[in-house]
Amino acid sequence: MIDDLDLGFDEQERGEKGRHRRGYVRKRKSGSGGGRGKTVLALLLALVLLGGIGGGAFYGFDRIQGYLVTPDYDGTGTGEVTVEIKQGALIADMAVALRDAGVVKSSKAFIEAAEDNSRSKNIQPGLYKLRKQMSGESAVAAMLDLKNRIVNGVTIPEGRSAKSIYKLLSEKTDIPVKEFEAAAKDPIALGVPDWWFNRGDGKKSTKSIEGFLFPDTYEIPPNPTAESVLKMMVDNFVTVTGELQFADRVQKERKISPYEALIVASLAQAEAGIAEDLGKISRVAYNRVYSGTFPCNCLQFDVSVNYYWELTGKKTKASKDMTRAELYDEKNPYSTHAHPGLPPTPINNPGKQALEGAMDPPEGKWVFFVAIDKEGRSAFAETDADHNRNIQKAKENGVL
Repeated sequence: MIDDLDLGFDEQERGEKGRHRRGYVRKRKSGSGGGRGKTVLALLLALVLLGGIGGGAFYGFDRIQGYLVTPDYDGTGTGEVTVEIKQGALIADMAVALRDAGVVKSSKAFIEAAEDNSRSKNIQPGLYKLRKQMSGESAVAAMLDLKNRIVNGVTIPEGRSAKSIYKLLSEKTDIPVKEFEAAAKDPIALGVPDWWFNRGDGKKSTKSIEGFLFPDTYEIPPNPTAESVLKMMVDNFVTVTGELQFADRVQKERKISPYEALIVASLAQAEAGIAEDLGKISRVAYNRVYSGTFPCNCLQFDVSVNYYWELTGKKTKASKDMTRAELYDEKNPYSTHAHPGLPPTPINNPGKQALEGAMDPPEGKWVFFVAIDKEGRSAFAETDADHNRNIQKAKENGVL
């Protein structure tokens, strides 16, 4: 008779909890009983049934108790264990990681404790020093205590080139720059989908890691390798662009390949002095390269010249210090003065706002821009006459 007891409600509740995202806590309705109320009701029913068939049947209580009562440890645990909570982990993912590490007795114990603690939404990805055999409640409390979080983070600013990023990572991890350079030679192996390198502008595709090392703050795990660190950054890029629907939108709305749009995002990231200008600069790039209204469809962005100099170990220069010969050097594959269209690869690793600007730039027929104040704000123009007026304004403000 005990075997026929319907326990389906408990499975349903387990499924609901498994879907909770980190930071989202479902509140139980007061008086409704919730999962624990149903558990108590089921226990009472079981006792009545067991009582009806005689005291000897109470052995069945232990048999069903595991289904009806959440397995949990008591207290704050013993020993020490390090647990990694991955980027984007849900509450259910955290629960599984803690259970597998022996911190909590069951994933359900942690999920229920997180639901009972409104601060559980503040649990961040990273490494935690915890104890084994902790109660679900103690585990949640420990993860909210910052002293238990192992902080070994590195911040990658927007617009840094891969070469610059390797130096930052090397300083933080003591991994030699040459190991990052070696790992980066195969961006596909690091997780960049092969289709990202397709181009629709007739130019040869160059498989470079540039553009795919997403700028963010990263928690460096113990015993990292160059491959594992770069892969973490590429995974973040894939996640962010996926959430933005970047590839689908630029193909549908811009009628270009995602790689071309990524190149434009990197150019805008390098040129913009303020975030508000990112989209407008992307629009200028599109107008110059794709509209057919600008001479030779040449982009003529000085920043790409500097990128090639950085790659080849040559000292970079401010635009005002570049000679015409340097700007129009045909031997420089990144000279967008000498070569029509977009450069071979992105010239840095753009952030989310730059990606959004390249994906959905504001409407406008601008083909010129120039920084006009010391805050980095740019003025945009459709004609040479307007552009010259903006240049004069920049000179008056001491920018040029």
